[in-house]
Amino acid sequence: MLNFNIRGENIEVTPAIRDYVINKVQKIEKFFNEGVNASANVNLKVYNDKKTKVEVTIPLKNLTLRAEERHEDMYAGIDLIVDKLERQIRKHKTKVNRKLRDREGVGVYFANNITPNNNDSGKDEDFEIVRTKQFDLKPMDEDEAILQMNLLGHDFYVYTDAETNNTNIVYRRKDGKYGLIETN
Repeated sequence: MLNFNIRGENIEVTPAIRDYVINKVQKIEKFFNEGVNASANVNLKVYNDKKTKVEVTIPLKNLTLRAEERHEDMYAGIDLIVDKLERQIRKHKTKVNRKLRDREGVGVYFANNITPNNNDSGKDEDFEIVRTKQFDLKPMDEDEAILQMNLLGHDFYVYTDAETNNTNIVYRRKDGKYGLIETN
């Protein structure tokens, strides 16, 4: 059963919008066994240029499903989000059934909690590592990490935080700003 937390930024979440989101996103419940309870966090944003952004995050025990879509029509964006979430589930389920059936973690989660669906296309992409790099993480602050990332021309940079000694990641967002992922 999915519980919904729907937020709007620069938009009022009307009962019509709320009902549309719930009716559409609930369609992915068919992939889960009845015992699974999860929360669907939905963010709806409207920008000054009238474009909308729909984000859906569904944190599960060993997996987080997340999709984001920008579109001129919010309702079309919601429809596209559901398609993305279904593709994610099918892709992971196919991988699990093929490679991770006997392992802990994601494999056990999908093997036990995702119900079979005869509509699976069977398309499968192999995860192939084509290059491996090893390097020492230099202690630095996030500003220096962003400078290093930009100097290298990368979209992300892994570093050791000088204050906490944790491994962190800075990354360039689609809007051109920067994000920070902190580890514990």
